[in-house]
Amino acid sequence: MIELIAAVAGGLITVSGIAAGSAIRKSGESRDVIVKLSAGFENVGREIQALRQDMKDDRHEIYGRLSNIEQRISSLEAFNKSGCYDKLDPK
Repeated sequence: MIELIAAVAGGLITVSGIAAGSAIRKSGESRDVIVKLSAGFENVGREIQALRQDMKDDRHEIYGRLSNIEQRISSLEAFNKSGCYDKLDPK
């Protein structure tokens, strides 16, 4: 009877050890997955930051060009209001 209890206890210890080893291995795999996901998120964050900076630079350039065009149009309108174009018009 004692041998039977010892065998069952040994089997339980073995199964517990295998389960614990599996849990530790899965825990390690989970850590690897978390590290990979964290690195992926950091990379995406850097790419979004670079995209945001590019958009900011483009917007700055576009508004600068629009300002220049607006100034040219204003000067052409002022030139037209002064009557210079009307004197040149051969109607």
